[in-house]
Amino acid sequence: MMKFTKQNLFFLVSGMIIYVVDIGVDFWVASRYFCQGQYSWSILILCFRSLSSMITQIFSYEWFKNDWEGTDTGKLKLVFLVHLFHCGIFIRYWFALKYGCQVAFKQASSRGASEADPSNFIKKQVVDAVTDINMLRVFKTFLETTPQLFLQIYILMGHGKTNFYQYAAIIMSFCGISLSMVDYQISLRKSLADKDEFRVLSKFTYLFYKLLTITSWILSISLITLLSVRISVILLIFLWICGFIWTLKQHTTFCKSKKMEYLYRTVVGIILIFSFFNIKGSRTKVCISIYYATHTVVTLGVLFVYMFWKPSIIKEICFIIVSILTISSLVLGIIFLVVYYSHFHPTTYCTRQACSDEVDGVSGQKDRMETGRFQNFLMQ
Repeated sequence: MMKFTKQNLFFLVSGMIIYVVDIGVDFWVASRYFCQGQYSWSILILCFRSLSSMITQIFSYEWFKNDWEGTDTGKLKLVFLVHLFHCGIFIRYWFALKYGCQVAFKQASSRGASEADPSNFIKKQVVDAVTDINMLRVFKTFLETTPQLFLQIYILMGHGKTNFYQYAAIIMSFCGISLSMVDYQISLRKSLADKDEFRVLSKFTYLFYKLLTITSWILSISLITLLSVRISVILLIFLWICGFIWTLKQHTTFCKSKKMEYLYRTVVGIILIFSFFNIKGSRTKVCISIYYATHTVVTLGVLFVYMFWKPSIIKEICFIIVSILTISSLVLGIIFLVVYYSHFHPTTYCTRQACSDEVDGVSGQKDRMETGRFQNFLMQ
């Protein structure tokens, strides 16, 4: 039976605080760049923030509309207005905290209770509410947090000058990515009955696998950007096209409307630029091997290009440090990946589909109370 403890409530509140602080840090950093006359950096940060917020609001409202289908239209109009002012996620946090407090501080034992028991219904409500929040945070992570981390690292590597607000932005980005990845997996395990509990060792193994591989890739892209901004942009667009085409071939059915489905596939294509994202309940051993093998080849290729194209730079201490960090994070990330899939990855995650791997993107909008949205949106 699914559980929602005081510890889960603590992480929910922590996530909300970090979400609010992250917004404040973004505007602070953007304002600092603007005051220094670095308008392009300021505009880019605000663009990442606006794009991320707009897309998450669209998905959040669509989910409310789907879940409340047939209910009072006046209620939906109010929700639409809140989302229009980019505050939709706070409604979701309010529901999650409302149900979460009822469950976490409930003293009476629910052992042996049936599915129709009110306490179990509330548990389902809070798990669904937290699940939706974490799905939206995954979108935000790859649409805003990860690109901003790449931007800040590129600025530090390419322009020498460092300021406190730059480090603050990098730290907040790492915190955001870390919490998003772990909370996502916790929600996944709680939302699907066939998922094992996500224990402490599993959490750290998964966290280091994702964080280290993403860090290595961001450093690699930053090095490419230092060589040529044009080549970097072309590479990112090419990777997005590959990811988008792959999602088309997977025939995802996450959304009810075709327009929303294409938006979803577009977002998945962006996520695939930075991290592997399985969107079907199928074996992923070959796909994930090809994905990280490609990252390894590109990373090594970039370092070799620097050695032959700009041999003078390889003697600089900054380049040596970045190279060591890039290679070490890649190697360690792949080691944690292997350990996670060898020892901590559940062998089955969906009895109905006889899956043997974990899914990242949801493949079929089923009954909300029966399977939950994670049935069609699972992250690997």
